[in-house]
Amino acid sequence: MKAVKKPTDRRGVVDRRIHGLSALLSALLVLALGTTPLSARVVRVDVQSRTDVLGGMTFGSAGAYERITGRVYFSVPVANAHNQRIVDLNRAVNLENGEVVFSANFIVVRPKDAKKGNGTMLLEIPNRGHSGLISLVDGGDWNLADDAGDGWLLRSGYTVASIGWQWDAPGDGALALSAPVAKDHGRMITGLVRGDLMPSQAMAEIPLGHLIVGHIGGTEYPVAASDDPRNVLTVRDSREGERTVIPRAQWEFAHTVDGKLVRSDRFIHLEGGFHPGKLYEYVYVAANPVVAGLGFATVRDFASYAKHAPDAMAPAARVYGEGISQDGRFLRDFLYQGFNADEQGRMALDGVLAHVAGAGRGSFNYRFAQPSRDAEPTSSVFYPTDIFPFTDLPERDPVTGETGGLLDRATAEHVVPKIFFSNTSFEYWGRVASLIHTSADGKRDVRISDAVRIYHFTGLQHFSGPFPPRKGWGELKGLEPQSPLPVRFFWRAMITNMDAWVRAGTPPPPSSYPKIADGTLVTLSAYAFPKTPGVKLPHEANQAYRLDFGPDWTRGILSVQPPRVGKPFPVLVPQVDADGNERDGVRLPEITVPLATYASWNLRDPSIGAPDQRVSFELSYIPFPRTAAERIAKGDPRKSIGERYAGRDDYMSLYARAVDKLVAERWILSEDREALLQLGGREWDFANQ
Repeated sequence: MKAVKKPTDRRGVVDRRIHGLSALLSALLVLALGTTPLSARVVRVDVQSRTDVLGGMTFGSAGAYERITGRVYFSVPVANAHNQRIVDLNRAVNLENGEVVFSANFIVVRPKDAKKGNGTMLLEIPNRGHSGLISLVDGGDWNLADDAGDGWLLRSGYTVASIGWQWDAPGDGALALSAPVAKDHGRMITGLVRGDLMPSQAMAEIPLGHLIVGHIGGTEYPVAASDDPRNVLTVRDSREGERTVIPRAQWEFAHTVDGKLVRSDRFIHLEGGFHPGKLYEYVYVAANPVVAGLGFATVRDFASYAKHAPDAMAPAARVYGEGISQDGRFLRDFLYQGFNADEQGRMALDGVLAHVAGAGRGSFNYRFAQPSRDAEPTSSVFYPTDIFPFTDLPERDPVTGETGGLLDRATAEHVVPKIFFSNTSFEYWGRVASLIHTSADGKRDVRISDAVRIYHFTGLQHFSGPFPPRKGWGELKGLEPQSPLPVRFFWRAMITNMDAWVRAGTPPPPSSYPKIADGTLVTLSAYAFPKTPGVKLPHEANQAYRLDFGPDWTRGILSVQPPRVGKPFPVLVPQVDADGNERDGVRLPEITVPLATYASWNLRDPSIGAPDQRVSFELSYIPFPRTAAERIAKGDPRKSIGERYAGRDDYMSLYARAVDKLVAERWILSEDREALLQLGGREWDFANQ
């Protein structure tokens, strides 16, 4: 299988997906209804490729591995109570005899001899159609084409699977959901779709699809009625800034092709262009919504199939759902909406590892859902992402009186899995992470479920930055270099701890996160960052808002765009020490034995506009002065490296002691000790060059 590419032009793909499914789905329906009982949701698995990993190389006692790709076909009965939460399922165009069929493509990496595996499947929820868990945890190639890294996952005997769930995942090679569209008794359904974008450079036109980190994260719904008066384009300076309507005569649905402007239902062209540092928002009329909530059924039913089908292509005794960022939010919403019980009421996911999701969920099970939209400092604003409830146990909104908890449905159905909610420093500033463990009024810490652990990985950013530290690019170009602290070693320990918890009941490390009670979680006004010369501080953090998308939006139909915005929930952030590093959480030696400040935010470089706004996803790496003389000359309040450590040997001794503490507390595996020590040595050399 070729590496997934990230295209910049997605014209025509959505039309092919939305309008080209009818014949396929009709044929599948005949097969599905003729071969499967009502409760067996996987009806067929088509294997498209089956290759030995690295020519049959053996990985410890698990032996040789194989990589399988293909497509899974599902069928779900509308009448089953576990499917009735899927928005518009009863309006699917291929509904016949009470069943709806759909499919998704997959990747499975498994021991060739299943008996040599450890019986556990890690079911990766792919981020915008792309699989990356093996590369993240083991290093090497994401597709194991030439390099397996150190092969830790494979040596440990895990089966790693990834299955498409996002209907608009971009790219012909993306892992995606093929789902039917919905119609109202044969009549076309229309509705309002909204998008927004803050460019980092001047642009003559922008795509309707979600542009994230320079690539399309979710393909667009095409414009259904280009002249409809409800189509609106506005501009403002920031998330909460006042919108200015751009006159309709100044923009059109068009795209430049070979130097000529042609009409397009997938782009907006603006006279004079879109300017960097301005937030543009567009609302337009679309048609034929995809039954996007079938993505939840895909994950649920694939997990159940792996555990219960006697002829499962990748059998497993246990399945853990793993998701990062968008996919961590997917897993939180999966639990909230009650999809961890399969159609027979059995537990689908035995464990959940939801990473860097903050308090978020997402646009996953709505009419005209846009799964790629998130909630960033300068884009994807006011989507159903960071919405009440936030905590795992029931809570009450003091403003609306609404009550609820993330695990209410799973608790009622006795299918609560073991759960890790892990976040980095960024999520407290960019994804309202404090709301998962405080009351909705921000005044007190709340109890969390015995089945939940919350971990705050201090000094890490949303994704691991490069080493040596350097600035981001494009829309991620910040004033400071990014934090280079790696998450890989935490992942290996988390997977090990989750497996021991589910398999043997061995409790994992206790939760570790900032708290109101001990002063490690504070309001922005109490945030005490040291006054470091040349360092600009943010004036705000992302907030969660009480949103109103119209009278039916809690049933999945968003009729008001943009939504009415109510009072925000309180935002709290981790407090810092005299060096500017956060005081709480799970701390790598780089925080306990520091050479730099890892500030929990990064401001936009003036060259990309809006320099008072934060960059998405990134922290700031701010090195300490090397000597006392340098510190005094700069007026830096932070002690210099020379004032902290007698030299490299002294530093490495303290660093090793910090690593050993992490190993003893099971945050890091003992086999990763040497790799961390090597990293510490590189960091010392870099800081003192």
